[in-house]
Amino acid sequence: MPYFCMQHFISEKQDLALIQYYHHAAPLKLESGQILPAVQIAYHTYGRLNAAGDNVIWICHALTANSDVAEWWPGLVGQGKVINPERYFIVCANILGSCYGSSGPLTENPITGKPYYCSFPMVTIRDMVQAHMLLARHLGIRQIYLLVGGSMGGYQAMEWALMEPAFVQRLFLLATGAAESAWGIAIHTAQRLAIEADSTWKDDRPDAGAKGLKAARAIGMLTYRNYQTFVRTQTDPDFSKIDHFKASSYILYQGDKLVKRFNAQSYWLLTKAMDSHNIARGRADRLEDVLATIQQKALILGITSDILCPPEEQRFLAKHMPYSAYYEIDSPYGHDGFLIEFDIIGQVLRDWLEGRLP
Repeated sequence: MPYFCMQHFISEKQDLALIQYYHHAAPLKLESGQILPAVQIAYHTYGRLNAAGDNVIWICHALTANSDVAEWWPGLVGQGKVINPERYFIVCANILGSCYGSSGPLTENPITGKPYYCSFPMVTIRDMVQAHMLLARHLGIRQIYLLVGGSMGGYQAMEWALMEPAFVQRLFLLATGAAESAWGIAIHTAQRLAIEADSTWKDDRPDAGAKGLKAARAIGMLTYRNYQTFVRTQTDPDFSKIDHFKASSYILYQGDKLVKRFNAQSYWLLTKAMDSHNIARGRADRLEDVLATIQQKALILGITSDILCPPEEQRFLAKHMPYSAYYEIDSPYGHDGFLIEFDIIGQVLRDWLEGRLP
């Protein structure tokens, strides 16, 4: 079966942006000390940069998303939405290590002329941000009006705000935290064990580790939603069953769906990158002290039912970031609520941008 992750097919409708690529020919030194001899960044833009250069909204995506943010966040990005390309120049770039066009296991190593596969070096959140800084300069961006990130995207947004404080004007952080929690690291470790249990995962082919990836996705799905969500949506009405339950079919379906569009080696690598997230590393002994240095105005949003990155992590951010506003939404969708609750999130963001929230 063909493997479609590397080449993301975008609709050719005129109202949708097409994927673009930035090729940075110079070496990029990673936080580990390893070197990428060259860097490719896949990205999407929507709208136009205005003459003043002050209308940029940059959206950082989460673990398995791609750079076509209008596709996966349609309730927030698009004409008539709060993040409107008629008003803003919107940018979303694929992260290092992914398999949607940026440098990662499936891209070509310019030294060998072959895909990296498992030889692609370890990357951190800071490495991802460093690569996106290069793209921002390439696009002629002098400042970011609003930097947005949910979940792993929030990790990138916080790091960028700290790495280039004068470049980032405002932050919108959803379902995210200042450091990867012990809970998150444990989940990621279990997911990597599932991938590593597939004897093919280190093979030099795009579909390596597919069965392991399916199992890893199953673990992830249990954390993206919650007990209440599964009971409400996946309970079988037929009490005579002894096998082939609705909840089981749902998990198998979600695993198969990810396998068709993603790569196990990228998944393994990116969960390692999430584990590396800690804004205090190399800066201070306490997260609180680093958060206190963030001078950007920030809107922070938590979701009551989120068990992966619970609201206590967002409340911690809001408590220690001096210019932050906190809003918590009551959603039944758990962590995935930041991708689903378009209406309420859009209204909160609009109110904040227009000064109706503190």
